[in-house]
Amino acid sequence: MKPLAPIAVALATLLSSASSRAAHWPQFRGPTGQGHSSETRVPLAWSASSNILWRAAIPGEGWSSPVIWGRHVFLTTATDSGASARVLALDAETGKVRWDREVFHQPTRKKETRNSYATPTPATDGKRVYACFGDGSFVALSFDGKVAWTNRSYPFYSQHGLGTSLLLHRGLVIMARDGSSDGPDKLVGWQKPWDQSFLLALHADTGREAWRTPRGLTRIAHGTPVVWSKGNASEVVSETGDVVQGFDPATGRLLWTSKVAGEGKVPSPVLADDVVFTSGGWGGKGTTKAFKLGGDGDMGESRLLWEQKKGMPSMSSMALVQGRLYAVTDGGVVTCMDSASGNILWQERIGGNFSSSPVVAAGRIYFTSDAGVTTVLDAGPAFRVLARSELGEPLQASPALANGRWFIRTASSLFCIGK
Repeated sequence: MKPLAPIAVALATLLSSASSRAAHWPQFRGPTGQGHSSETRVPLAWSASSNILWRAAIPGEGWSSPVIWGRHVFLTTATDSGASARVLALDAETGKVRWDREVFHQPTRKKETRNSYATPTPATDGKRVYACFGDGSFVALSFDGKVAWTNRSYPFYSQHGLGTSLLLHRGLVIMARDGSSDGPDKLVGWQKPWDQSFLLALHADTGREAWRTPRGLTRIAHGTPVVWSKGNASEVVSETGDVVQGFDPATGRLLWTSKVAGEGKVPSPVLADDVVFTSGGWGGKGTTKAFKLGGDGDMGESRLLWEQKKGMPSMSSMALVQGRLYAVTDGGVVTCMDSASGNILWQERIGGNFSSSPVVAAGRIYFTSDAGVTTVLDAGPAFRVLARSELGEPLQASPALANGRWFIRTASSLFCIGK
């Protein structure tokens, strides 16, 4: 039996790692920021009266998604007409509120009606939960609700409000700051490019600045950065109005820049091996693009692999499954593209309007509309609807998945869905 011991140890390690990942949904779009879950025992369908394990009322207003670590579910919200910035912790098994902490008061400045003063999704590393609110202020709390640190040194203004979420990577809290000018000409940074946007990293232990890197000429955007790993090396990939860029996570150095379309970029980048897929942009000029990752300096479109002008999502991020790229438009049209060429494999309408991003699990893709209707598609090459489920409440937050359970935030509630 001794020769089998290394295999047993390796298998146990693999199962433990998979179980650990399944128990956590630590940031926007899950462990990898790509909307994928390794779980296989996932509810296919539900309703307001079936497969609901619990439902918790959430005060105030916020479109941040829930994040999960074991039995802890964390959410942000804003009460008192947006002025009171709050972080909540709930028990994942029961829905009981462990604590509801006001972390500071914030000014309620300009935002779009579809935005909120608590839109950025928090992130957790198992030790603390890190959050950011509409005025640009950061906070870190321990799992018992005690404030570890705050950082209010980076006030934010945008004609759209703050929409991007937090990324945790190697002890850093990383966030894109792609706002616009609050001066007399409100078009600056919004429709007119400016040079005041930057990518920011704070030390997770202290909240102090690790690095801050200017982007160059860009415009408003709301996408969340993602991490591209190759061997032992990694890059932070972040898209904003007019550019997608790569940064050294250790130093913040801007490594490369490629050209994308216009302002108001909302979807987060999607990665596959050494390719980044970008989408979004307003003003009729937005497209979906694929770029070869890497390179050095300002590369324009020299590393562009393909561009697709049809079926572009404006709000929802895309999902990649086995060489197929899935996107849903604001108006509920799902496009399936070949990720190698950008060619459209099929386009079908599933109905509704969409702000949240899809989740891939158990060979399925879950699309949740603003009306709270989740359409489940087979993640195969052909269009096939497997189920439709309704909660009966409006939403814009993206769902989270952990321990075989869905956590879906609506305008007034957090639902836990399971068998």
